[in-house]
Amino acid sequence: TGYQRRVHGALESFPLVLILRNKLKYALTYKETMQILKQRLLKVDGRVRTDPKYPAGFMDVITIERTKDKFRLLYDTKGRFVLHKIQSREVKYKLCKVKKVAMAAKSVPYVSTHDGRTIRYQKSGTKRHDSLIVDLRTGKIAGRVEMKVGVLVMCTGGSNTGRVGVLMKREKHKGSFDIAHVKDAAGHKFATRLENVFVVGRGAGKPLIDLPKLRGIRLNIADDRKKKIAKQLRSKRGKSAKKQREERKNQKGSKRGSKKATKSTKTPAKPAKPAKKAPAKPAKPAKKAPAKPAKPAKPAAKVSKAKPKAKPAKAKK
Repeated sequence: TGYQRRVHGALESFPLVLILRNKLKYALTYKETMQILKQRLLKVDGRVRTDPKYPAGFMDVITIERTKDKFRLLYDTKGRFVLHKIQSREVKYKLCKVKKVAMAAKSVPYVSTHDGRTIRYQKSGTKRHDSLIVDLRTGKIAGRVEMKVGVLVMCTGGSNTGRVGVLMKREKHKGSFDIAHVKDAAGHKFATRLENVFVVGRGAGKPLIDLPKLRGIRLNIADDRKKKIAKQLRSKRGKSAKKQREERKNQKGSKRGSKKATKSTKTPAKPAKPAKKAPAKPAKPAKKAPAKPAKPAKPAAKVSKAKPKAKPAKAKK
C-alpha cells in the first residue's frame, strides 16, 4: 500500500474514493473526490487522510466534520461493506483483534492487531484472537475482551461473513484449523474457522459497538424474498401518494393563479346564456262544482204614493 505500517489487506479494505463517490454520493467523479480530500475534510480513526486510495477496513471510524457524519465500517449479513452510522460516544474508540503477541528488544512485550497497529507494553495475559478496546485519541489500550465460550462474535471471513452470534464451542485440531461453533439470536447454528471470528461483545445482548441492520441475523431465501416484495409495495404506495400530493398542489396553484389573473385583468364577464324554457304542459280542465238551487226571491215592499205638498203663496207687495 505504500504506507509505513501495513493497514488492511487489499481484499479486506475499501478505498476512500469508493466511500465518497459510490457509497455516500458526495462526488460524481474521481476528480471531485480528490477536491474533497485535499480540503482535509475526511478523517479515518481520528486522523486526516488525503489519499483517495487509502484502504479503510473493518472497524475503522470515518468522520466528516463539515457534514457531521460519523460511520463505522462493518459487514452486512451478505458479506458486503456497510457504512453504519454511530453516535458521538462511539467515535472515541474502536475494537482491534490481536494477531500476534511477541517480545521486542530489551524484553518489551508488544501486540500486533488486524489493522496494522503495534502496541507496546500491553497487559499481561493478552492472547491471540482477543479483542482490544483502543482509545483513538491516545492510541492506548482501554480494555480487553478475552476469546472464550459465551462471548459475542462477528464473522469477518468465509461464507458466513457478517453474521453475529454467541460462541458456543471451540474445537482444536492439531496440524489444521481450529473451528468455532456459533449460534445467532434467531437460534441458527453455523461453524467457521477461528481465524474468521472477531469478538465484539462480552456476552449475548452485550455488544461493545452498535450493530448494523438485522443485528447480524441472516434471512433465508424465502424470508429475504418476502422482505424485498414488501419493500417494493411500500415504495409504490409512497410514489402514488407523492403523485397525489403533487397533483393537489398543482390544482391549488392553478386556482390561485386564475383568481389573481381575473382580479388583475378585470375581463368583462361573458353574457349568460338564456336558459332553455321547457315546453308548457297543457292545463288540465278545472272540475265544475254542481250549481246550487237558487233561493226564492222575497216579496217587494208596498210603496205608498204621497200627495205633493202645496207651495206657500208669495206675499203681494
